[in-house]
Parts: sequence; C-alpha cells; structure tokens
Amino acid sequence: MRQASVITPAQANSITESKPSSILLDVRTPGEFGSLHARGARNIPLDNIHATALSGDQALPKDVPVYLLCEKGGRAATAAGHFLAAGFTDVSVVEGGTQGWVAAGLPVVHGVRKTISIERQVRIGAGTLVLLGLILGFLVHPAFLALSAFVGAGLIFAGVTDWCGMGLLLARAPWNK
Repeated sequence: MRQASVITPAQANSITESKPSSILLDVRTPGEFGSLHARGARNIPLDNIHATALSGDQALPKDVPVYLLCEKGGRAATAAGHFLAAGFTDVSVVEGGTQGWVAAGLPVVHGVRKTISIERQVRIGAGTLVLLGLILGFLVHPAFLALSAFVGAGLIFAGVTDWCGMGLLLARAPWNK
C-alpha cells in the first residue's frame, strides 16, 4: 500500500495558503482542536473519519490535496492510511503535528477552552491505574498487582503497534467532545 508523504509545517502552511482548494485537516478531538489549532484547519476527529470525510454526503473530494495534523503526528499517520485506502491521491502528514506547527511559529487559533491532550490523558490514566494496582496489591490482596501488570502490558502493546485502546476510549469521553 502507498505511504502518505510527510511535509514540514512551513510547507503545509505555504501550500494551503496558495491553494484554497487544498484541505488542512486536524484529526484530534474537538476539545483538543478547540483549545489550539492551526489557522485554516478543519476538524474531523480520527474516530469520525470514515463516517464524515470518506463516505456519505459530506465526503471530501478524492482529488484534492489533504494535509493531516494531530498533536504530534501519530493519529495523522493513521488517518492518512484511511484516506489512501479510500482512494485519495494526494495525502500528506504534517511533520510534528500541531506541536510542530506551533514550534515553527506558524499562525494558530487559541480557543477559550483548555483541554489536556489525549496522550497526556493516557499517561495520567495509566499511571493512576498502576499506582492503584500497587496500593491495592499491598493493602488489600496481592491479586490487585495484576492491574499494574495489565496496564504495563497495554503500554508495551501500544508502543509496539502504535495502537492505544485507552487513547481511543478517552477520545470518546464526554470531556473530549
């Protein structure tokens, strides 16, 4: 299967400003997008890509260049695979995501809503579960240590496969809508 190209934030900004038909698409949650996003970006969360951007009445045109952003690039790369599989011909991932965009000094829109990124939410959740498993394992019953082991195994799996079930669940949480 074809791979999406990777371009710098400066290149994406230049192209999207000079070609109004091109699409700068942020695939983070609405909460993340609402707190800060690249100027000119549209928001379609990764978990809504198939229903919104790739099929139905609001599907994006397949011959228009699509430049994908997320927080750092992982979700954008996943979205790029979906776009390419759906027959899009010009798909690029913006290197470094929104963080790269900000670091490059490119224009952003600051929202009034402040949201913790999904990646940070996963770290907070995983750390809480590991600590809880250890405390309960020592104070209540050693079987609770299995919770810490399960979370550790999940983190290893997420690192190896670049697929994080906890992240997908948290993206659907009410505070991220």
